[in-house]
Amino acid sequence: MFKKILIANRGEIAVRVMCTCKALGITTIGVYSEADADAPHVKMADESYLIGGSRVAESYLNIDKILDVARLTNAEAIHPGYGLLSENAEFARRCTEAGLTFIGPSPEVISKMGSKIESRKVMEEAGVPVVPGITYPLADAEEAVEVADRIGYPVMLKASAGGGGIGMQVVQNGDEIRKAFAGNQKRATDFFGDGAMYIEKFVENPRHIEIQILADSFGNAVYLWERECSVQRRHQKVVEEAPSSFITEKTRTKMGEAAVKAAKSIGYKNAGTIEFLVDEEQNFYFLEMNTRLQVEHPVTEEITGLDLVEQQLKIALGEALKFSQEEVKREGHAIEVRIYAEDPKTFFPSPGKITKLELPNGPGVRHELAIHCQSVVTPFYDPMIAKLVIKGSNREEAIQRLQDALADYQIEGIKTNIPMLQEVIAHAAFHSGDTTTDFVSKYIQTKKTNNVK
Repeated sequence: MFKKILIANRGEIAVRVMCTCKALGITTIGVYSEADADAPHVKMADESYLIGGSRVAESYLNIDKILDVARLTNAEAIHPGYGLLSENAEFARRCTEAGLTFIGPSPEVISKMGSKIESRKVMEEAGVPVVPGITYPLADAEEAVEVADRIGYPVMLKASAGGGGIGMQVVQNGDEIRKAFAGNQKRATDFFGDGAMYIEKFVENPRHIEIQILADSFGNAVYLWERECSVQRRHQKVVEEAPSSFITEKTRTKMGEAAVKAAKSIGYKNAGTIEFLVDEEQNFYFLEMNTRLQVEHPVTEEITGLDLVEQQLKIALGEALKFSQEEVKREGHAIEVRIYAEDPKTFFPSPGKITKLELPNGPGVRHELAIHCQSVVTPFYDPMIAKLVIKGSNREEAIQRLQDALADYQIEGIKTNIPMLQEVIAHAAFHSGDTTTDFVSKYIQTKKTNNVK
């Protein structure tokens, strides 16, 4: 096993990776910005190094400074976590050139799958179903209108690079495309340095369901069942659960086999996720591939009993998978909710000092967090401050435990989205599993702050 690993990330994912490393006897190297000097991941690491100012461009996105720390500390490998540099092909290449093991797929695969246009081409060639659309960048708004007229409205205007719903918009006609095109292109350019836009047919009332895969260097690949991620706000996931209560066993198997087929077609190695849109008849279509660990990976860990970070490390070390597809278990039901420092009425970020923090506990409760009482939530980073993961013997028990846990959360000094999460979990449509991707925009309108101050 590796002796020393640098974690090129911050927040709860840095802490999560360090937990597995420490359990395996691996020395951890942390990096931090000026704003994160008092962050839990800094204290948890065996060694921590300041790499720059508070803004991500000055610190967590500074490849040269991160590699300098790796050389200084004689790190053998770098775990990128998720977000930040995790899907940066240049970073993966620079790690390899520096003699470091990048814990993730090859730079070539990251680059290929990082472009939604290019990944559509790859999936079409591999025989994986894709949403009807184009596989080339649009020249301008008028070409977009021409393509949309041919495909049929409504369509999804999408940025080829990045994620998180940035540069993405549903449009109903040509006038809406003309109004939306330049703005979405500019946002994609500002966030990702790539303004390429394309169009897909908009799938009506879709589910967002993804398949977790693991693939080693010996041609072995398995799927670790699915995660239902349909509860979203502005294309950002809010609640994730495993398994899905919507799809049948037949669909589950077909989706898993398609995901493995996709991974093998590109020579994928390490952990990854194939995301699909699933329509009302359970037809599924490739959406994108995430070439990293996902925020919602804990729910997969809960139902399979596998430590996905440990599997990542073993694959990166050159080990073969120790289990077959038939040996991947599925037990119980797990739900994860993302807790954000944001105003539950406006959804604007709510930076500030946490003056009180009491966490729920009990059977099936798991916390993924990197805050403590007196932590300062800054405006420089994503406002997600914690994830609450619940496991039950079945979905009904998991939901009840989640409701109880959310009621027991006490956070003061900042506002959080807990009231919205409580509203989601209490809704009849959520209990029945009737949650398509427009569920939040249709039904959730939080107007109270409950016990969160």
